Amino acid sequence: MNKYELALVLDGSLEDSAKEEQLNKVKGYITRFGGTIEEPINDAGKKTLAYEINHKSEGYYYYIHFESDAEAIKQLDDFIRIMESVLRFMIISL
Repeated sequence: MNKYELALVLDGSLEDSAKEEQLNKVKGYITRFGGTIEEPINDAGKKTLAYEINHKSEGYYYYIHFESDAEAIKQLDDFIRIMESVLRFMIISL
């Protein structure tokens, strides 16, 4: 098991309930592929983006630390990539 950090930027126009739903979906993907999430998740809050992404100028920033096998990262990347509410994300090996 390797340690990773997922930096996630969600659409800034999401309602609180939709934001939590999307965050829970990402956490579900991590656990589905055999990962374990280290609590608490770092909620960096709503920030102005350096440049517009898909005509959005604000986003909610989250940093999720988790442990997983290297093979699961590709699957996780594929599932997060197709989520419409995710503006940007990056998975970093720690």
